Amino acid sequence: MKALIISDIHGSAQQLEKALAQFERLQPDFLFILGDVLYHGPRNPLPGGHNPMRVAELLNGLKDKIIAVRGNCDAEIDQAVLKFPCSGDYAIVEDAGADEKRMLFLTHGHLYERESFPFDLPAGSVVFSGHTHVSVLETDPKTGITWCNPGSISLPKGGLFSTPSYAEYIDGKIEVKELGGD
Repeated sequence: MKALIISDIHGSAQQLEKALAQFERLQPDFLFILGDVLYHGPRNPLPGGHNPMRVAELLNGLKDKIIAVRGNCDAEIDQAVLKFPCSGDYAIVEDAGADEKRMLFLTHGHLYERESFPFDLPAGSVVFSGHTHVSVLETDPKTGITWCNPGSISLPKGGLFSTPSYAEYIDGKIEVKELGGD
């Protein structure tokens, strides 16, 4: 299985277009969106290229490839313009095509934080989580669970990259990559 993972778009059509160029390059099976799709929220500045309707238009063209979860800045009304579901707090995807079957747990991160994660996942599982805008890729040696935050494509706050970033999942292997600046 191949997936491109993005989070915290916050309505930036400009940055989403850059991420979708990577989607086109990779030709993945899925686009995982980890929440905060259309709006920037009260604590974030307005991102460059802010155009929520254009974001909806771009994503709706890929609706059959999107698996999305709700972020803390997403609202019920967003579903009126999005043609794919994005109201669940989490989604579970099973990758049976890797060397060994692997569970992928997608969440925004505002409800299920690493420090107080309420689910017992099998070793080898991957938790994809956004929210902090800080890119991270770590495997917990005690649990064997990999934690990946792709960062934000529009409002990065550090981590592996201080610029916009995303992640690629290809047959069980994960890379967090720099998307580039404005």
